[in-house]
Amino acid sequence: MSTATQNKEERLRRWRLVLGGDEADGTGFGLSGTDAGMDKALGALYESERKGGLGSSNPNVSRWLGDIRTYFPSTVVQVMQKDALERLNLQQMLLEPELLQAVQPDVHLVANLLALKNIMPSKTRETARMVVRKVVEELERKLANPMRQAVMGSLNRATRNRRPRHNEIDWNRTIRANLKHYQPEYRTIVPETRIGYGRKRSSLRDIILCVDQSGSMATSVVYAGIFSAVLASLPAVQTRMVVFDTAVVDLSDKLSDPVDVLFGTQLGGGTDINKALSYCQGLIRQPQDTILVLISDLYEGGNSKEMLKRMGSIVAAGTQVVTLLALNDDGAPMFDHQHAAAFAGMEIPSFACTPDLFPELMAAAISKQDIGQWAATRNVAVTK
Repeated sequence: MSTATQNKEERLRRWRLVLGGDEADGTGFGLSGTDAGMDKALGALYESERKGGLGSSNPNVSRWLGDIRTYFPSTVVQVMQKDALERLNLQQMLLEPELLQAVQPDVHLVANLLALKNIMPSKTRETARMVVRKVVEELERKLANPMRQAVMGSLNRATRNRRPRHNEIDWNRTIRANLKHYQPEYRTIVPETRIGYGRKRSSLRDIILCVDQSGSMATSVVYAGIFSAVLASLPAVQTRMVVFDTAVVDLSDKLSDPVDVLFGTQLGGGTDINKALSYCQGLIRQPQDTILVLISDLYEGGNSKEMLKRMGSIVAAGTQVVTLLALNDDGAPMFDHQHAAAFAGMEIPSFACTPDLFPELMAAAISKQDIGQWAATRNVAVTK
């Protein structure tokens, strides 16, 4: 068989899988073996209106979950699972432990489990907790070290002193500061001025993560819980995590275990940003050394005028505020443009942030960099 013929058949095969056969197909290409299995799994989901989908039978759902894991890579499996929840309303996937064990764990699944945790039968809750812990531990392995390194490096640079011990010397800055003392005959520098890393107090920065737990912020809540737990493990910062809808809950005492943090959230409900800011304002003891990260799409269900006034007073007191419209990999979110513009007028940057950039963002905030400029150098769109 010629290369041209092989290429043509491969194109027809791909189009056949995309179009799904039946009258609208037009390719005239038949499928067999693995391709037929892939087509059946795709048809059950994306042609459910015509073919009846998966039905309500748990064995059928379980078999379909096993099929898609056989035929498709994990990234595609996660997309198909998410689509199945939305298109086929397969909430039973998350309410039966046998089915839950067959699902490919990811951050979207965790968000769904947290939203459903109060209606889960008791036999499913422990399985759900195991699934959440598996995802959390995987994300921690990926995100914890970059966060610790970025934050501690920034804290060290922010607290340099001029009389460091030997193991605290910042040699790069020390050499630059003493270039005028270069001794050509010895080809060396006399370090008359030593610059090092020091410590001013046990808590060098206070960080408050104020997280909107309305349904649209579900995946952001998951990442915020993990990052809060990592920050809380650093002795040089004091970390608080506050979640809110129309009520405010302080989860700071649960930060030793991010799974406990996540199960302490209640996804869904309304939004009262003003009430949340009021609570966080009461936590601020040293405004000049406090970073408040508001994670919200800024759709205020409470008093917008009071919310903006309160945010203005927090900024005026010297607290550094950053607004994240989302903390996830899902792209630009829907958000309240009017409130974001009002925040911009207070010099509060508002933008979506991916999890891989969040450690660097916190390091920049700790160093009191211009966050708008920081975002611009990383092609992050800041609302103005």
